[in-house]
Amino acid sequence: MAAPAAQMLPAPRPSVDDADAVAVLPVLFVPEASQWLSMSAGRIAGDGYSWMQAVHWVAESGLYKPRRHRSHGPRSFGPTTVRVAQELAQLFPCRPGIDYLVRRTGLSERSVEYHLGMLREAGLLAWIVKGTRVSGGPAQASEFARMIPTEFDTALGIRTVQRDENAPPYTRAASGIAEASQELMAKLAKKAARKVRKPRSKTSSKVPAMASVRGAEQGVVTAVSDEVRCTPMQVGTSASSAAGDTSFPPESKLASGVSKSATPKKSKAKAGGRRKLNVVGRRFQLARELTQELDWLRGCSVPRIAWVARNVADAGWTVADVRGWLHLRGEAARVRRGSGLLAVLLAGAETVLDTPAKRADAIEQWRGAQEAARRHRIQQVRARTERYEGGWDAPTSHAVRSEVEAAFTKVRDAATGGRHQDHGDVADNQALEAELSEQELAQLRADAWGQFMAGETDLVMTAVNAMGRPAAERIYGAELVHRAQQIASGLRSSLMTYGRQ
Repeated sequence: MAAPAAQMLPAPRPSVDDADAVAVLPVLFVPEASQWLSMSAGRIAGDGYSWMQAVHWVAESGLYKPRRHRSHGPRSFGPTTVRVAQELAQLFPCRPGIDYLVRRTGLSERSVEYHLGMLREAGLLAWIVKGTRVSGGPAQASEFARMIPTEFDTALGIRTVQRDENAPPYTRAASGIAEASQELMAKLAKKAARKVRKPRSKTSSKVPAMASVRGAEQGVVTAVSDEVRCTPMQVGTSASSAAGDTSFPPESKLASGVSKSATPKKSKAKAGGRRKLNVVGRRFQLARELTQELDWLRGCSVPRIAWVARNVADAGWTVADVRGWLHLRGEAARVRRGSGLLAVLLAGAETVLDTPAKRADAIEQWRGAQEAARRHRIQQVRARTERYEGGWDAPTSHAVRSEVEAAFTKVRDAATGGRHQDHGDVADNQALEAELSEQELAQLRADAWGQFMAGETDLVMTAVNAMGRPAAERIYGAELVHRAQQIASGLRSSLMTYGRQ
């Protein structure tokens, strides 16, 4: 059973010319429980055009006053509410998202919610599906049905008929209109064909002040052609009203009075689809590219960099030209304030490299230096890889090689009594250790420790490779041999870098 859409039943309207006719009509207000399509007492509008006639009638009748039912929000059903209704009239189906209406009207999210609530309370909108917001998921937009209140039909004497007895009551259609209301319907049709726009904040000096204030209060009305009133899905709206037996002129004549052919304006966009940048746009474009190309400008303010590089940007410089000039000028290794350093480096640059040829030469020098630096890094990596991952190399120092050869000669002579050792078996190594005196062992260990502290392990590792680790530990000590082997194994790995400063 449909709930009533007003607080009291509407009284019959005797004549549209009677000035006190609106006074006998009840106050428009639909409670929240009756704002659903199944509970609505109104009827669904056949198209957006006839629905806008009802919207303008509600706006002018004064039957709906929002502040009678709440203490916050808009004070009246005015031009802003009509602008929101115009956006809804162009949608089919009527599923407007809050973000969409915010972009289209320029209002805040709270204001859009206020005006949607006013349209529902006035009986002009009814929920079909109420939008939801699930945590972690996308928000679902509400779907509305554009409704014509029963007060509108009663005030204008519109007769309705239910063509399908099994259909809900809100599907009834208009079948006629009172003859006395045709003039008022024609005025509403003319207003429905116009578009109410947001009033400008600054008025023109040629318009009188009182006229500007009056226009801001009533809303600026602009004629709209047939193409503009199409929905975003390219579904046209009908130009006829909800009354079936009333005929009206075309919408173009109702809107402006004269049918005019629309003259397409020339587009200011370029052939590629992008507009040509002005002076300020080129400055910001160069600044944005510099903050992306130069590491020491990362995080700097783009407007500040645009102001610093304004002279070279106005001279037609590109980011490659700036890189070439910075190569000639010299960059600092440590940067504390990127914008300040850039201002110093670019001082007078447009006067030095004042021709494209000079800038091209600077770019070539910069690219040549970049290529040379790249080759040098490749050679360094290749040399490091061959050093640490290749075979064992003899010590490069001549003094170290001499000490190693003298030590081994002394060890061999002491072990064989002046004879060369042909076989390095365990017995010969033990005989060698037995013939070495404590003083000689102490000297060998002192020499090995000295070389180890200097970063050289060749003396110990040569003994390990020649006589084995047990014999080398008896000569130099287990601790020194262990440390020497750790450093030697680390030098052969590409994950470790060892050296002296």
